[in-house]
Amino acid sequence: MANNEEAVKNDLFGFGDKNVAFAKYFIGDSYLNSLISADDNIDVHVANVSFEPGCRNNWHVHHNGYQLLLVTAGEGWYQEFGKPAQKLHPGDTVAIHEGVKHWHGAAKDSWFSHIAITKGSSEWLEEVSDADYAKLAD
Repeated sequence: MANNEEAVKNDLFGFGDKNVAFAKYFIGDSYLNSLISADDNIDVHVANVSFEPGCRNNWHVHHNGYQLLLVTAGEGWYQEFGKPAQKLHPGDTVAIHEGVKHWHGAAKDSWFSHIAITKGSSEWLEEVSDADYAKLAD
């Protein structure tokens, strides 16, 4: 399996910089390219988020809004609490409703990127354990 590094780093929406502001909520390195932010006088944040292989964010919940994911490159995972993880590929979309506990990130051996469209605030929770992540079937 190709690790999709070239596709992610040359993504149409830009690779961005190392995501240091949110690094404490991720296992592994992620990269953030903000496309539309609060500075644009709109209440929705749009960003291209890229994940190195094995990188994933912590469980989290969105309050007073939602999050939409548009997968642009690589292979990754999305999981809602209490449900099986879903494998994600370019062209897949995910609609995450307010208050739904979830996480998303790269497959073990693949870079991954998605556009995240987020309204409201995020409440960051516990990490996705290495043991639980290792159980995911690539």
